[in-house]
Amino acid sequence: MPAPRQLPLLVSVVLPTYRRPVLLDRCLQALMRQSLATHCYEIVVVDDGHEEATRQLVERLAALPDAPALRYLRPERGRGPAVARNCGWRAAWAPLVAFTDDDTVADPRWLQQGLLGMRSQWLALAGQVRVPALYEPGRRPTDHELMTQGLEHAEFVTANAFVWRAALVLVGGFDERFRRPWREDSDLQFRLEALGPVGRCDAALVWHPVRPERWGVALRQQRNVFFDALLYRKHPQLYRVRVRRRPPWDYYLIVLLSLLSLALAVSGQPTAALLGGGAAAGLVLALAWRRLRPTARNPAHVCEVLLTSALIPFLSVYWRLRGALHFRVLFL
Repeated sequence: MPAPRQLPLLVSVVLPTYRRPVLLDRCLQALMRQSLATHCYEIVVVDDGHEEATRQLVERLAALPDAPALRYLRPERGRGPAVARNCGWRAAWAPLVAFTDDDTVADPRWLQQGLLGMRSQWLALAGQVRVPALYEPGRRPTDHELMTQGLEHAEFVTANAFVWRAALVLVGGFDERFRRPWREDSDLQFRLEALGPVGRCDAALVWHPVRPERWGVALRQQRNVFFDALLYRKHPQLYRVRVRRRPPWDYYLIVLLSLLSLALAVSGQPTAALLGGGAAAGLVLALAWRRLRPTARNPAHVCEVLLTSALIPFLSVYWRLRGALHFRVLFL
């Protein structure tokens, strides 16, 4: 590992990445154009995908004149964003660590505003995340874009967060059992809040463009709720107050009615089976309408929402119950 520069660094940017060199290049270009002087910060790229193209990109940008200190790391063990971020902040040279993701674009004054915000007595603070596609006039977002908008309303996300390195040492960093980019930031936030105040600084802004996704992204995202069970096990009261107040009872009802209808049909009770199936279908249509009401109405998008709405309850219940069994917690 090269020696740090002689001048003390003010902030280390920790940037995990996984096999997305085009997005990483865009992210790094924005980070290298910060209003903060380049000798005041470093960028630590942690390659969770162990990809040679990522190494080459970082080395090429690091060689540019007047570039900030730019380092490339690979975790020695494990995979996932929590592992990568732990690897990054533990190698950081500055007393303050700024976290972002490889699919973001930092505002030119992001680091400067984050430093100003951390002059208050915060252990950590969350910056503002904005999704540009949602601000195009006269255009309805897709369901996927609307899900991405959730980042704008989250209390604390690692797409835009500043944490004192000493505080990370005290709480032990990220819990590496969170193997997907889901809930590991809320867990860190709750543990930090047990030590001291966590603030917010909307002037520290990053943009989060919506990534193109294949058909059925809403189905693949249901795997995330496996880790809701872990967050609930660690922080049951905070989870119910600040994450999700009640279980998705409509999902459970859809699954139960569908299974009951199948059992009735097999046992030779077609009328009762149709009634149960009709009730399940009505709940599915209600779910689809909730998703469609604020979103785009083109035929392809409507078709995707209708089909995925029929499958989401089953996948969600499966991953929720699997998480409850895996983490040994009564979680619905």
